[in-house]
Amino acid sequence: QVHLVESGGGSVQAGGSLRLSCAASRSIIDTNIMGWYRQAPGKQRELVANIIPGGSTNYADSVKDRFTISTDNARNTVYLQLNSLKPEDTAVYYCNARRVVIPRNEAWGQGTQVTVSS
Repeated sequence: QVHLVESGGGSVQAGGSLRLSCAASRSIIDTNIMGWYRQAPGKQRELVANIIPGGSTNYADSVKDRFTISTDNARNTVYLQLNSLKPEDTAVYYCNARRVVIPRNEAWGQGTQVTVSS
């Protein structure tokens, strides 16, 4: 089972930036859809962005043009750059790895808190 460890969360004012990191315990980026999800208090967990093997990316409409997902295969790390942050971006952000080859499995990180004040 792969382990994912997020870091980089924190508290910022609206308009600020953060970079989240998700380090995998072994090389998985070439065989997994790597995604960032978030969950705000009282709300369901939602997809923020993901990147598939090969490099294609997808973003939630609410974060397009503000957030950027990227990978560093040599470091087994996925990043999420958060720019122009808004109070509604406040949530716990989770890293997810979903294996696309057999055997299929999925892993989650422990989450990192992002708080944006107005």
